[in-house]
Amino acid sequence: MKYAMLIYTDQAEEGKHSPEEMNAIMGAYYGFTNEVKEKKLYVAGEALHPTTSATTVRVRDGKALTTDGPFAETKEQLGGFYLLDCKDLDEAIEYAAKIPGASHGSVEIRPIVIFS
Repeated sequence: MKYAMLIYTDQAEEGKHSPEEMNAIMGAYYGFTNEVKEKKLYVAGEALHPTTSATTVRVRDGKALTTDGPFAETKEQLGGFYLLDCKDLDEAIEYAAKIPGASHGSVEIRPIVIFS
């Protein structure tokens, strides 16, 4: 089953890391990505630009309304995701716990709906 692993962290805190700390964090992400690719679990994954680059779209009375930024104010923002093909939720939890962002933010696991 495919699972989306949505990585939430505090953007304000992320911006406070030194270049050396960012290199270590990115190294951990590269290591995780390589591991799930080697185990043939990796389907996709991407980092996202900060929420300051987001645009939210709502359609009301047939008109598209846009707002700069994310839909809701939260303490943690969606910073990226992985899409992994795991045998079950237990395996998905095992790998979500290895995502570096889980140590200082959170990783939401969502199964992918398969439409037939």
